[in-house]
Amino acid sequence: MLTIAGANPAAAQSEPQLTQYWAIPAYYNPAATGATDYVNIRAGAKLQWLGIENAPKGFLASADSPLKIGSKKIGLGVNFSQMELGLFSNLQANIQASYKLNLFKGVLSIGLAGGYYNSKFKGSEIYIPDNDDYHQGSDTSLPTQDLTGNAFDFSAGISYTHKYFSVGISGLHLLQPTVKLKIEGSESSDSHEYETSLPRMAYLTADGNIPLKNTLFELQPSLLVRTDFASFGAEITARARYNKFISFGVGYRWKEALSAMIGAEYKNFFLGYAYDFPLSAINRASSGSHEIIAGYRLKLDFSGKNRNKHRSIRIM
Repeated sequence: MLTIAGANPAAAQSEPQLTQYWAIPAYYNPAATGATDYVNIRAGAKLQWLGIENAPKGFLASADSPLKIGSKKIGLGVNFSQMELGLFSNLQANIQASYKLNLFKGVLSIGLAGGYYNSKFKGSEIYIPDNDDYHQGSDTSLPTQDLTGNAFDFSAGISYTHKYFSVGISGLHLLQPTVKLKIEGSESSDSHEYETSLPRMAYLTADGNIPLKNTLFELQPSLLVRTDFASFGAEITARARYNKFISFGVGYRWKEALSAMIGAEYKNFFLGYAYDFPLSAINRASSGSHEIIAGYRLKLDFSGKNRNKHRSIRIM
């Protein structure tokens, strides 16, 4: 059995690499579902490293909502994402649930997620130049047909939300599913020559919400740290929001990129844009990356029975 090298992107590319990660917290941690008294619906797209052929591009959508059962409050959510990189295309979809506990004037949340993972490889599009010193057109280790495979995925997380800050730790793809690939459209599963796996990921997120006295400004710093236990990535963001309407900020992704972002909220609508400028040698071939996120939220009425309301400082 042959493992397709590079079938999954590197650790930082297991999912779309969002610059506005703070806008969709439940995507990284199922415990973040139901953090507000709103149904939150958000979707985003990322075009990475424009100018480079077959560069990563991704799309994701997320929705979550609180639900009260008696005196207990839980969160429910769904996530969908698709990531393309070169000849590979990965799709993830999951259902999330979280349980809330009041603790130290804040809310402790424990969440789980289970779902579906699909990986595709476009073997029919493999191109080997005639002067390639490493591969030949007749190389049997390279598939010549499109391959696909599915697996079950599982994630878990914990978070704590306070009036002025939140922090969360999560583990995604905890089973590190291995996907056995077969010829797309084939019903036969007797033998598999290729496989790929989804790397286990750990995330740490933190956010703050600091009102500036006698002004209409709020400072909203945030942090994301991720690792697949073989590599490490981190990014830090500093944003300011004015009059609960427009926000702007800058970010730094460790050894990878500088970013600038702007967002606007009107009633229950949100729209955000971010641009990344690469700091590595990639900037010789790419003009940067573009990202857009749009969302809508719908207020839920708990008839005044929810005495411990906490507004998420990540979803504004």
